[in-house]
Amino acid sequence: MTTPSTAGEWTTLVRGVSVFDGSATLVGPVDVLVRGRHIEAVTSERLEPADGEPVVQIDGTGRTLLPGLIDAHWHAMMASLSMALMQAGDLTDLALAAGQTAEETLLRGFTTVRDVGGPVFGLKRAIDAGTVAGPRIYPSGAFISQTAGHGDYRARHEVPRGVLGSLSRAEIVGVATIADGVPEVLRAVREQLMLGASQIKMMAGGGSSSVYDPIDVTQYGLDELRAGVQAAEDWGTYVTVHAYTDRAVQRALEAGVRCIEHGQLVTEPTVEAMVERQAWWCLQAFLADDEGRLSADPVRRAKQLRVAAGTDQAYRLAKEFGVQLAWGSDVLFDRALAAKQGAQLRKLLRWFAPHEVLRIATADNADLLALSGARNPYPGRLGVVAEGAWADLLLVDGDPLADHLAFLDDPAAHLVAVMKDGRLVHRRTP
Repeated sequence: MTTPSTAGEWTTLVRGVSVFDGSATLVGPVDVLVRGRHIEAVTSERLEPADGEPVVQIDGTGRTLLPGLIDAHWHAMMASLSMALMQAGDLTDLALAAGQTAEETLLRGFTTVRDVGGPVFGLKRAIDAGTVAGPRIYPSGAFISQTAGHGDYRARHEVPRGVLGSLSRAEIVGVATIADGVPEVLRAVREQLMLGASQIKMMAGGGSSSVYDPIDVTQYGLDELRAGVQAAEDWGTYVTVHAYTDRAVQRALEAGVRCIEHGQLVTEPTVEAMVERQAWWCLQAFLADDEGRLSADPVRRAKQLRVAAGTDQAYRLAKEFGVQLAWGSDVLFDRALAAKQGAQLRKLLRWFAPHEVLRIATADNADLLALSGARNPYPGRLGVVAEGAWADLLLVDGDPLADHLAFLDDPAAHLVAVMKDGRLVHRRTP
């Protein structure tokens, strides 16, 4: 079988490879042809490039081709930078460090991230332009918080703001926007959409990593949440919220929020409400034995342990009620933990079979990204190895389903190749 050549594009042919299609059994062996930015063919027939066509050919024998991984709760500017640097560092320092983190993220096999808070618009533009190596970014921009909410990073001496008070460091940098009342919420949402947000992040409840807001508090009134949802919907996209408790999640759902981040403390009625309203639940495998994530501060640590205690039940409820489930790592301010991004995903084996874990982090997460609708920066199919889909691909040794996703713990040792947007960004030398 011969395929035509397209001038000005690049072509890669992977021969005799097994393919992960979302099921418990791999497909293949097949030949997979990538031409330009998309997958052109997946077939059991032998493919032959056109005469004279420059083609990179890769032997896929004994290997598996996977869709690129998607992290649906990532903070590209804050994942590996310390809190001290974020608070006091020069903006150039932050940008350069974030660029390095972006490349490391891509080489771990995460070809797409949904960034749910932080000043990433410039980083996204640089990655799209090829100036910096990194994953596709679905940016939220600054997350939107009420006063004393999960995104209020002001020190005590900065309160009160006053009539002519200045913005806080986090607001100036673009990490968060403090907005109280419907008019301010509308302004904040519209500003992030103006800057290029593909979805909006609002803080609807207390947090485990923040200083002042107890984890049980509910944040934003129903009218404020509805205003944010309406402003996002007017731009063809949606709101996702940070929330842990029944009360916070229920209020967000009533306001029309389409996705819940975290939610480890909810009970059955709230999960049923998620299903009824067809909302997504983006869960993280926060566990009490994860010393890399737990804070040394006793107040924060106590809140984190409370969340971790609810993780197992949250996943069991999500499975029982058939919620639309997504996954994200939610790493903050920790370079060592960011390097274990794949290992955070592998924790899902406590609740799911290997193929289910991979499907959540590929096709399912891609379905969540598609909620951005008209604001989708990368329209097309992500998260699958299929004809016509974006060519974001991972080639790994052996059968990752049989070895329980071992490649996630040590991607440098197991990833034979990483492709994003049809280009090989990593290929292991023999």
